Amino acid sequence: MTAFVNFSIRVPASTANLGPGFDSIGMALNKYLTLHVTPSDNWAFKTCSDNLDGIPEGKENLIYKIAAWIADEYNKELPQAEVMMESEIPLSRGFGSSATAIVAGIELANQLLALTLSPEEKTRWGSIYEGHPDNVAPSIYGGLIIGSHREDDTNIVLAGTPDIDVIALIPDYELSTRESRETLPETLPYKEAVQVSSISNVLVAAILQNNWQLVGRMMMKDLFHLPYRMPYISEWQKAVEMAENLPIYGVTLSGAGPIVLFFAPKGQGKDVQSQVKENFPNHQIDLLKVDAEGVTVTLEAVPSKL
Repeated sequence: MTAFVNFSIRVPASTANLGPGFDSIGMALNKYLTLHVTPSDNWAFKTCSDNLDGIPEGKENLIYKIAAWIADEYNKELPQAEVMMESEIPLSRGFGSSATAIVAGIELANQLLALTLSPEEKTRWGSIYEGHPDNVAPSIYGGLIIGSHREDDTNIVLAGTPDIDVIALIPDYELSTRESRETLPETLPYKEAVQVSSISNVLVAAILQNNWQLVGRMMMKDLFHLPYRMPYISEWQKAVEMAENLPIYGVTLSGAGPIVLFFAPKGQGKDVQSQVKENFPNHQIDLLKVDAEGVTVTLEAVPSKL
């Protein structure tokens, strides 16, 4: 057994797209996946959260697969560890649960092998595996990011930490990103592509000007993915209708859904949360804020039981 100091890794959830920023805009949220890592004679992943029920306990675990992949890329061998996992992030709902696992795996390798990876390097590896940066990058950097991932490079623009309230309407069913992507068209007509690109461009400009009134209007005009995903999310139409009477900037899906997010001025979140709860009494309605830190590592003594 290779000895190392016990440590924990905390990775924030993320919301991707913000409407027309499809596969290129993402924002970190204050729900977290946390790993408590301690030396062991064998690899083992244990859980203490309902959100992680059914997660593989051995080397089939995605976090291990990512860590082993990174180790192979640097021609190193991982020391074995026991990893206690706890998560506030519901699986397959639109909060980047798989991306948090990818970032956690990269950071696990980074710490165990003392790779001293930069945020740019972590984002590049995460984007290579995920295929786009909109979830992995905010989970690494925190705040809001605008990014582009291509075979030759991954480019990220940090757009600060918006001072807004985010209200999440969380359905009790899962919707995998893969299944949701199957509803999207393979191509868009040229004129339509120009139109949706212009909406996305204005969204980005409004974000950089901190003009959330305009951000909200643009996110609700998305034509890249919302029209194709809405029919599969039963809460969407009612959410849009009630949004007209709420003190919010706008409403959109979180990633592929089915979580619906309402973006509100700072201080208005509790009121919005209450009104959404009145309309969806059987749903979980969370008041969230933007995480500013991204992935963090803390030295600690791992408790035997959590």
